Amino acid sequence: MAVLKDILYKVNIDTVVGDTAVTVNSIHFDSRQIKSNDVFVAITGTLVDGHNFIEKAIDLGATVVVCEVMPELLIDTVTYIKVESSNVALAFMAANYYNNPSANLNLIGVTGTNGKTTIASLLYQMFKNAGYKVGLLSTVKIMVDNQEYKATHTTPDSLTINRYLALMNEEGVEYCFMEVSSHGIHQSRTEGLHFKGGIFTNLSHDHLDYHETFAEYRDVKKKFFDNLPKSAFAISNIDDKNGAVMLQNTKAKKHTYALKSYADYRAQVLENQFGGLLLKVNDNEVWSKLIGHFNAYNILAIYATAELLGLEPVENLKLISQLESVSGRFQYLISDQKITAIIDYAHTPDALKNVLETINSIRTKNETLITVVGCGGDRDVTKRPKMGHIASALSTKVIFTSDNPRSEDPQAIIEQIEAGVEPQNFKKVMSVADRKQAIKVACQMAQPSDIILVAGKGHETYQEINGERFDFDDFKIVNESLIQLEK
Repeated sequence: MAVLKDILYKVNIDTVVGDTAVTVNSIHFDSRQIKSNDVFVAITGTLVDGHNFIEKAIDLGATVVVCEVMPELLIDTVTYIKVESSNVALAFMAANYYNNPSANLNLIGVTGTNGKTTIASLLYQMFKNAGYKVGLLSTVKIMVDNQEYKATHTTPDSLTINRYLALMNEEGVEYCFMEVSSHGIHQSRTEGLHFKGGIFTNLSHDHLDYHETFAEYRDVKKKFFDNLPKSAFAISNIDDKNGAVMLQNTKAKKHTYALKSYADYRAQVLENQFGGLLLKVNDNEVWSKLIGHFNAYNILAIYATAELLGLEPVENLKLISQLESVSGRFQYLISDQKITAIIDYAHTPDALKNVLETINSIRTKNETLITVVGCGGDRDVTKRPKMGHIASALSTKVIFTSDNPRSEDPQAIIEQIEAGVEPQNFKKVMSVADRKQAIKVACQMAQPSDIILVAGKGHETYQEINGERFDFDDFKIVNESLIQLEK
């Protein structure tokens, strides 16, 4: 329970009708969850407008309504708060309701197109190994020290974020590492949070189904750094052409990392193989179990963050050498027939290119590289031919298949992917719409020492088709298919 005027602290209010000294139970933006004495926040979403459910929320017991447009009919027993942005209001109200839990944590936000999950998850793992109580808010899972919870979004809604941060306070968590998506920033889900630091990984083609232009996508990411306080630090990948843009207007202390450019934190790749990476980080050598140049960037970001959070360089390097790869991120197995199968979440053109270039830089070229890849339905269609071009140009053989088709026709998606294949690569390509069958075909095609890449879904253990989720685990299916061949 809370007093309404207390949870409205820092909310930019246009109009109040009613009493703000009333006591309320909970806050909800889904009218179906409303109970007696609750606050209903009407949000204009991409599919549904919460203002259409104000009457329903009041019927269910809401005594406070927060909205951008006042209803025509006002009820005497209800307090109405008109605000410019319901999303921003919800974020501040959520933080106030849970007693601003982020202020009691070293909260680090990680944003960029690729690498968010890996960096956040590995920082969680690293600080756990260093003996701290740690929290994680990621695509893969939410961790409150040792307790795991299921994740549903890259960046959860404001109420969910603050609820888990409050749980972290209760458990004595000191550090929390959080993925910050462009959707989350744009929908103000991170407003009202106290960040100790922010990390920028890279920016490439993604989410243009949501953000109309690449410039808008970039500027939304930049907004996260613009909002960091003076007391925070901002770490940016300066090898990315947008790395400097992220730091332009931030009040936070600026730090850079790079493999190619002059930066505060630099690394050189000395060895790159399926066993891992040998890196020289700021004149110190370190061996990591992670693979590929893209992971060299992730390691650098982790090293810089850990140092800025107070870890000594020697301990920092030791902990980096102990890190295990994240589920579905360049996760690989080698069958008894010496076939290497790699599972990776790469679902953007840039991520797919990074993974394939990494494999090609390690392999001897005597092996066949078979790539199984698709694109999700109801998402950015402009990246599909790009994915087809990259997969066919950088692989020996390619099988185009379904990802999460959602409401779209899988074959139609495949045809859009195939449109990016250049004539000289036509012979490399085949399509198998059933993803399980496509993986089986790749395993049957593979000879000893060959490499199979299954890209796009990574850690996901489901396939989404026409509004339903079916059990589907790339790693499990590859493993079973390879074992079946050995019998």
